[in-house]
Amino acid sequence: MAMAALRREGRRLAPLISPRTITAVRSSPLYPTLEDEGPLGVRHISTQVVRNRMKSVKNIQKITKAMKMVAASKLRAIQTKTENSRGLWQPFTALLGDLPGADVKKNVVVTISSDKGLCGGINSTSVKISKGLHKLNSGPEKETKYVILGEKAKAQLVRDSKKDIELIITELQKNPLNYTQVSVLADEILKNVEYDALRIVFNKFQSVVSFVPTVSTVLSTEIVEREAESGGKLGDLDSYEVEGGETKGEILQNLAEFQFSCTMFNAVLENACSEQGARMSAMDSSSRNAGDMLDRLTLTYNRTRQASITTELIEIISGASALEDISNGFNNSINLEDIKVTSYKSDKDNSSTDEDENIDILELMETDQTDQDPNGKRKLD
Repeated sequence: MAMAALRREGRRLAPLISPRTITAVRSSPLYPTLEDEGPLGVRHISTQVVRNRMKSVKNIQKITKAMKMVAASKLRAIQTKTENSRGLWQPFTALLGDLPGADVKKNVVVTISSDKGLCGGINSTSVKISKGLHKLNSGPEKETKYVILGEKAKAQLVRDSKKDIELIITELQKNPLNYTQVSVLADEILKNVEYDALRIVFNKFQSVVSFVPTVSTVLSTEIVEREAESGGKLGDLDSYEVEGGETKGEILQNLAEFQFSCTMFNAVLENACSEQGARMSAMDSSSRNAGDMLDRLTLTYNRTRQASITTELIEIISGASALEDISNGFNNSINLEDIKVTSYKSDKDNSSTDEDENIDILELMETDQTDQDPNGKRKLD
């Protein structure tokens, strides 16, 4: 048992004595360093590493829950504005129509996205649809440009289509959205961009967990008149008569500009509402995943702690057994010495008995000599 305990102790100390290359690694709660891992041969990780991971996951879970609550409060405020804004652009669609398949030379794709992330895939969806429209309306005699609203669409489109970007607008939702703010942006776009058709790409809000990618088309005055002359479907415009000093072209120009501003206002609100709903869903999923990860880390921590306690108990029991074996060996050696001393004493007692016998014989010889006469003859009793 003592030799087995020494062999186990030697195996446990061997990795500490053996040479090992130490690399400088940045300490992180998710990536344990050499000191955290412990010596070679240990079958469990340090409980301190697991505690650090559990602490970081708890902090992340608190952040995601707080972000979910903030998104829910913002969603309730924006949803009311979104529902009210739908009554602005719907009459224009009924009046001027919506012709996404109109064949024009100058197309402008207005991509609406968010400035912040952590809201699922709504920005990627808008960018994909914008790229598809760009590819569909490109040709030898056609020109397609981008107008980008939001940092996320900007980050994705700048990599692939930087030369086709005409205008970039960011930090749109820094202040509460209102029609005045969006109408100024619409006027800025109309002044800096030449177009035959404006194609607005946004995500239409349906519910907290559902949104629909949507494309709204706003045609220029020339295209509207051309479609009207060629017999195209333009809603209920032909059923109205123009009165007053303004011509039909001037009225169409004013209607087209007002239609674009109203459509932009509704599109921005719909996309903002979809963003908050997607962020709520994403943060809820993140909180649940953090809870599952925390459960797994708790189980790992308990197993690691139990393994360390079991290892310590085994070492204590092994050490006690080794000490008991050593003490038993010491007692056995003492008993052997007692046996040797006893045998030595018995030999000594035997030798003293022989000496006594020799002394008795000598005394008898002396008495025999005294009993003899001077002439050498023995006296008879």
